[in-house]
Amino acid sequence: MKLSNGLALNGHPSGRHFLQIPGPSTVPDRILRAMDYPTIDHRGPEFQNLGKSVLSGIRKIFQTESHVVIYPASGTGAWEAALTNTLSPGDLVLMVETGHFATLWKRMAERLGIVVDFVAGDWRRGVDPEIVEQRLAADPGRRYKAVCVVHNETSTGVTSRIAEVRRAIDRAGHPALLLVDSISGLASADYRHDEWGVDVTVSGSQKGLMLPPGLSFNAISAKALEASKTAKLPRAYWEWNEMIASNANGFFPSTPATNLLYGLHEAIAMLLEEGLPNVFARHRRHAAATRAAVHAWGLEVLCANPDEYSPVLTGVLMPDGHNADAFRKIALEKFNLSLGQGLGKVAGKVFRIGHLGDFNDLTLMATLSGIEMTLALAGVPHRKGGVLAAMSSLSGSTDHSSSEADRAVAQLA
Repeated sequence: MKLSNGLALNGHPSGRHFLQIPGPSTVPDRILRAMDYPTIDHRGPEFQNLGKSVLSGIRKIFQTESHVVIYPASGTGAWEAALTNTLSPGDLVLMVETGHFATLWKRMAERLGIVVDFVAGDWRRGVDPEIVEQRLAADPGRRYKAVCVVHNETSTGVTSRIAEVRRAIDRAGHPALLLVDSISGLASADYRHDEWGVDVTVSGSQKGLMLPPGLSFNAISAKALEASKTAKLPRAYWEWNEMIASNANGFFPSTPATNLLYGLHEAIAMLLEEGLPNVFARHRRHAAATRAAVHAWGLEVLCANPDEYSPVLTGVLMPDGHNADAFRKIALEKFNLSLGQGLGKVAGKVFRIGHLGDFNDLTLMATLSGIEMTLALAGVPHRKGGVLAAMSSLSGSTDHSSSEADRAVAQLA
């Protein structure tokens, strides 16, 4: 008999499975225990207290004073909610090709009847704020109704500079809404909905929030809420106003995912106990150690701009003639280690190392050890010493962002 991960039942290895894809991330025991609680009446006072608590707490994670609505859905649902609540058929939006998920959001927008100006990209860089400013400045008729960008592109390991995108929109003096997908960025990479002037932030439960898939979020500015009053795209389930009206008393207009909300309550507590600045610093530190290992192996990080290195995941390019999926298969079979596959244009060319959520130094070292051993087993040309380089990085500083070493190696690549 074969298990879902391909391992024979009678040959299953001892120890834990290393789920080091860039989401869903590992769910910590505290959250699992919180979810292991009887489902309650979602119209009763006990649920009301839960609802008020999570709706208040999640604002702190988005760093907003505005409304945050929670849907029983994947992040894809929250994409649709962001579009249908703010736009009308035939509206023109500006999107940027930063990777697979930016492309999927663009495809959804087109299916909804939105006209998309899609700025081509090479999947190795984030959103260029100068291009955004140029496009908007060349739009005296104010045809663009929104700029829709991905904060942390999960398919590539590139983090766009959202604050700079907002400044570009402001310099152009354009009224377009700013819609941001931070599905894999929230609670792992620094993200500030209010301070950065984002109008709608889209996110999901299965990444930095350390929950199973099943919850999605829209953080909504006052400007976006005003736009929803005249938006003409059809919406029913995704209607913000019904959600907000029910949320005012701690309830939801339809059946909520009660047990996931128990988990969300615990996840918020864990993040606030650690402190968001410490959470972000921890992710940057582990990302820098991962890149140190990749560089030491003589491999190439997919992200080409050190200023845009993701603290959430690292995409690694395979040498010519070597298939990333064959490499990943060996890692799974030999070491019970799951790595992220390449998606879309980089399928078979890239593997992705997730270092997000409930993650620490020893988890990282085990992951990198498994990768280094797999490189040898798969016959992938590389230098030894990646694990040692990561150890040196971890012991050398408490917080690495885009270090001088990163920049030097990137310039040589």
